[in-house]
Amino acid sequence: MRCRDAKYWLTAQRDNDLAQPDPSTLQEHLKQCTGCRAHEHRQQRLDTLLRTPTTRMHPSVSTQRIMQAVEQQIRITRQLEDLRAQQQSRVARLRIFTPKFAALAYLTIGLISLSLLALFIFQTDLVIKALALANNGIDALIVLAQYIQTGLALITRDNWLLSVVALGLVVLMGMWLRLMRYPQEA
Repeated sequence: MRCRDAKYWLTAQRDNDLAQPDPSTLQEHLKQCTGCRAHEHRQQRLDTLLRTPTTRMHPSVSTQRIMQAVEQQIRITRQLEDLRAQQQSRVARLRIFTPKFAALAYLTIGLISLSLLALFIFQTDLVIKALALANNGIDALIVLAQYIQTGLALITRDNWLLSVVALGLVVLMGMWLRLMRYPQEA
């Protein structure tokens, strides 16, 4: 018997075809031929693998948990789509108002500078009074800066006072961050 015929008859025997050769001739060929014997073993392993159920479920994974995960994913996707739509509507509104706002800002800045120039040319005495008031304001800012400098020198001279001020700032920042966080769903 040739190997090709033996493999054909092994497949026929596996499929339960009626036309089978003499089993003794096939068995005798399998005893002598290692290739056909290996082919028969592969077929037997394949049959056992196909007969054994492979749908083993992991005990901690259930259909309900999978469906909950899918629903959560759908919910997250919807939220992201809503956020994306909100962002696109904000950008669309900004595209409408941004050129108008920029034009208004340029116009305002231009008008202010032209008004100051006209005031300087036509109302010189009023400009001198305004500069005198500004001079008094600048003097007040210089005095305030000197007081702040003295206070900072006092604070930095004593390390414990500086530590208390730093701790106070940290606590205030923590409170501010706590108050400014985004509200979470219950």
